[in-house]
Amino acid sequence: MPSAKVLEQKKQIVENLVARLNAACAGVIVDYKGITVTDDTALRKELREAGVEYTVVKNTLLRLAIGETELNGLESVLEGTTAIATSADDYVAAARILCKFADTHNGFEVKNGFIDKEVIDVAKITGLAKLPPRDVLLAQVLGAFQAPISAFARAVQAIVDKDGEAAPAEEAAEAPAEA
Repeated sequence: MPSAKVLEQKKQIVENLVARLNAACAGVIVDYKGITVTDDTALRKELREAGVEYTVVKNTLLRLAIGETELNGLESVLEGTTAIATSADDYVAAARILCKFADTHNGFEVKNGFIDKEVIDVAKITGLAKLPPRDVLLAQVLGAFQAPISAFARAVQAIVDKDGEAAPAEEAAEAPAEA
């Protein structure tokens, strides 16, 4: 039987996981077996730079934390080696980084994930991973909004330019007639 101190530490870990899961907009659960310490260090650095929190966690503790959230359905993948990556503000960062890493490392695989408290499967996570980064998406949206306005501005400028060219030609035609 574990001591009271160990039980208290585990309860604290579960509470921290519950708070982290509730605060996250997106998360990905992976099986990390088969990667080297060097690869793991590089992965953690890339995730940290993207604002993603990545932790290796015991399946039992994660199962208890999931039970206290709205993420029912994640329990089925809690077997073997498990790590969880969560992001509080970027929906695609964890999926993009982890899927790219899984493509180049045998044994490392994405198990499951969630977005806005909704459990999603590996196919949806892979689809998310193919989305461009947030800054690029925002630029594309702004470009789409600006396109009609830019086209209108070019059309108005073309009319102004056309009228401006016609006026000197008319003045030149009228000048010889007056002479």
